[in-house]
Order: sequence, then structure tokens, then C-alpha cells
Amino acid sequence: MTVQNDTPTTAEAPTTDGVQLTNGAATKVRTLLEQEGRDDLALRIAVQPGGCSGLRYQLFFDERSLDGDELRDFEGVNVVVDRMSAPYLLGATIDFVDTIEKQGFTIDNPTATGSCACGDSFH
Repeated sequence: MTVQNDTPTTAEAPTTDGVQLTNGAATKVRTLLEQEGRDDLALRIAVQPGGCSGLRYQLFFDERSLDGDELRDFEGVNVVVDRMSAPYLLGATIDFVDTIEKQGFTIDNPTATGSCACGDSFH
């Protein structure tokens, strides 16, 4: 069986519910992992309660594999989404921007119906 880079994979059921990582974000994640000297970590994207709009994104490196995790490879970067967060991230695109005005990861999420003024949380 041949698995393409954009084909989602898990131990049980292949799916990522449409979460995408841009080339720029994948490059930044690879750079951060190289700086840490780790190639065994995945970028975990989660949605947690919090913030003034009710929900907050969390992006962090994780070595764990949780029951129901959805895994996808983007140019050698593993992206993991837990099964509870996946519906909130349907169609979301994670990018990395580096401009005078802003630097960091951004999430364009078509399922978010609104966000707070500071942009830290969504609903």
C-alpha cells in the first residue's frame, strides 16, 4: 500500500477532518524540532475551553499517542488532533507568519463563528 504525504493515517482509522498545515508552517515546525534536537515529536493541535469567547487553540509538541488521535504528515511534520478537538478544526488551516506586525502561528478556521477582540479565543 502506498501512502501519499497528504493521506491521513492512524493506527485505527485514517482521518484528519481536514486540518491543513501550510508549507511555511511545516518549515517553521521542522526548524523548531531541529533546534530541540528531536525528531520523535508531533505538532498537537487541540481546542480547550477558555478565553473570553469560550474556546482556545493550543499548539504544542507532543510525544504521546492518545486513543482516537488523528495523524497526518505534512512534508515530514506529523500533525496530531485529538478526537474531541477534530470537529472544531474541520477545514482549519495552520500557517506561520513573520512580519513586522505579527510573528507566530495563525489558524484560519471556517467553523469558528466569532472571536474575541484580542483574537485569543473563538466560539
